[in-house]
Amino acid sequence: MKIVCSSSVQYGMEAFSTLGKTVGVNGRSICSQDVRDAEILAIRSTTRVNKKLLEHSQVQFVCTATIGMDHIDTAYLDERGIKWCCAPGCNANSVAEYVSAAVLTIACRKNFSLSGKTIGVIGVGNVGSLVCRKAEALGMRILRNDPPKARQTRQIRAETVENTGNSFVDLNRVLAESDIITLHVPLTMDGLDATFALADKSFFDRMKPGSIFINTARGAVMNTEALLTAMKKGIVSDAVIDTWEGEPDFSMALLNQAAIATPHIAGYSFEGRVMGTVMIYKQTCEVFGFKSVWIPDNLLPTPAVPEIEIKTDGRPDEVVLNDIIRRVYDVESDDDRFRAFDGNKCISGHFERLRSDYPIRREFRFTRVKAENTSPTLKNKIAGLGFGIKS
Repeated sequence: MKIVCSSSVQYGMEAFSTLGKTVGVNGRSICSQDVRDAEILAIRSTTRVNKKLLEHSQVQFVCTATIGMDHIDTAYLDERGIKWCCAPGCNANSVAEYVSAAVLTIACRKNFSLSGKTIGVIGVGNVGSLVCRKAEALGMRILRNDPPKARQTRQIRAETVENTGNSFVDLNRVLAESDIITLHVPLTMDGLDATFALADKSFFDRMKPGSIFINTARGAVMNTEALLTAMKKGIVSDAVIDTWEGEPDFSMALLNQAAIATPHIAGYSFEGRVMGTVMIYKQTCEVFGFKSVWIPDNLLPTPAVPEIEIKTDGRPDEVVLNDIIRRVYDVESDDDRFRAFDGNKCISGHFERLRSDYPIRREFRFTRVKAENTSPTLKNKIAGLGFGIKS
């Protein structure tokens, strides 16, 4: 069995080599000749999978170590009888940590407390639910909007006569009442819950003036010009943009106006990438009847920051938490690298280089925090963000 594996799949060669002859290829340059005699194709979002790539191939299974599928023509695969899978939720915690870092950064820049602020979470799946959990740990009021889940929840409650604890509100209320709006929806082009250009002029016009807007979902769920207009009007005071309309091309105007700008790396924690590989490897084993034997445990690097000692010194919680997070993941460094752009060079090339050369970023759970003279409330916030607590 031959397997073609994108070089961007973390530990992909190690995992899939246990199943057959595995050839590593740069994901951006995989072509029809590469996959002609392959049975399995393992990729990430830099590889476009469609008729042009697979028409004359022997590929039976396509697996992407990402949560999104918009780089794959699944209709064509279904038509050809080619099975496929993705890795839902693999980088959910990474994105939630990015959102926490970004929100705390802005809170410190503008000297306000997050406690009591309202955050509107649009899309409450694997990522959104973790964002809600961390926001709750920070003392924020949460408004959840997810029409498909709202309908499903009502169905469950009707059948079981049991309150599951989930509550959803309509979009108008979320937009009108939220100090922070964060998008965590998939990109869908049609249907009852289509998300393409969800954040359009009407969306921004209904937002609470002076609010923060965050997009770590997909670039095409927002309209860039509508966002820029909303920022000019003061409806959006600060924008945190990780996913860009038309990426890897991006709007220089939005880059210049955004409070935090990054090149689609919110989900790029090391653990998120490895988990994506683990998930598609296991699904490949199930599809082909292989025994799942590979685990990455012995390959994981030692955390760069295994322990942090912190003194509160009477500082606000947001300042202390931001200090802790920056020692593990400094979102402003990602922003700085993105802005260090030579205007004479290719925009899309800059975007893709930053993604392909992204440094190792470990998740918060691999760091323990020793906090002296710290209140129980602050300790709970530290733990709620995912850090270990050292007594």
